[in-house]
Amino acid sequence: MSDLLESPDEVDLRAGVREMLAAECPWQSVLAFVSSGGEAYDQKLWRTLGTGMGLAGLLVPEAQGGAGAQWRAAGVVVEELGRAVAPVPFLSSAVVATTALGAGGSPALLGQLASGELTAALAVPYGLWKAPRLLSVAGGVVTGTVRGVADALGAGLLLVPAEDGLYAVEGSAVRRTRVVSLDETRPLCDLEFAAAPARLVASLEAVPCALRAAATLTAAEQVGLASWCLDTTVEHLKSRYQFARPVGSFQALKHRLADLWVELTQARAVVAYAVADLASGGEDASVAASLAKIVGSEVAVRAAEECVQMHGGIGFTWEHPAHLYLKRAKATSVAYGSPDRHRARLAGLVDLPLEAS
Repeated sequence: MSDLLESPDEVDLRAGVREMLAAECPWQSVLAFVSSGGEAYDQKLWRTLGTGMGLAGLLVPEAQGGAGAQWRAAGVVVEELGRAVAPVPFLSSAVVATTALGAGGSPALLGQLASGELTAALAVPYGLWKAPRLLSVAGGVVTGTVRGVADALGAGLLLVPAEDGLYAVEGSAVRRTRVVSLDETRPLCDLEFAAAPARLVASLEAVPCALRAAATLTAAEQVGLASWCLDTTVEHLKSRYQFARPVGSFQALKHRLADLWVELTQARAVVAYAVADLASGGEDASVAASLAKIVGSEVAVRAAEECVQMHGGIGFTWEHPAHLYLKRAKATSVAYGSPDRHRARLAGLVDLPLEAS
């Protein structure tokens, strides 16, 4: 295993993305986006991130117009987007859909994704943790319904797992119905394919690869989310006074934050290993992905809950951003498999019995 510490290039990438998000995606703008309830994602921010910074094609080979970067670079970007709860389809389009298309070798589509002009989504339920239900395909058209797909509302291309492979369907040929979701920064919708024209772009082997990448990079997003919650809570407790003392000086609160810091540090190491191991595609990558999703989900939820509670009354209001992080933490905890689902999967991967003898 290579060194898991960040390289100078990764440090610079993190700094650049964080600086851009601080300027273009403060929490006030995220709250305004959620309050409007209209767009599928922040299109201005996506143009800045995807086209301006060239990150839409981060994982696309240079031959197809991308950056040809490694998974660790993608993990850095996703973590910073998690810190900002940025309402952009980077995870679904630049990671999950790109991984699926890359497995099938679709240079034209990869080039469009790399430019940022086209966004794509894998047409599977957001909470999926194993092989999806396959839709029927006949005569070059796809028929069926998929419910609860993330970031599909504004996607120009949908990748549909069907009986004999992965098909690409233009977004305009699909009926999309927005559904109520907890995390409004990543809207869900139901997809109805009524004899939608489709073309085969990859084998079904691309789907497990994409789902493994989704689980791993979601964990990286959760680490970023938890980091923001911890940092913000520490700063609040240092400036908030009760009984003429900083609230953060009280022992009970210090112990809770110290425990959270330990959990977050451990989760960061687990996720870093999983991201670095993702490129190998071996059996260990599956184990690492499930483990990362377990610890990432749990630390994100705990950090968000502590953030809300330790902010006191203001933490429960709509005007404070804590609720944005709590909702994202809760939603991502069940995305691409809940911790319990991944524990069951992990038991099978390492040959542990599911029931005690």
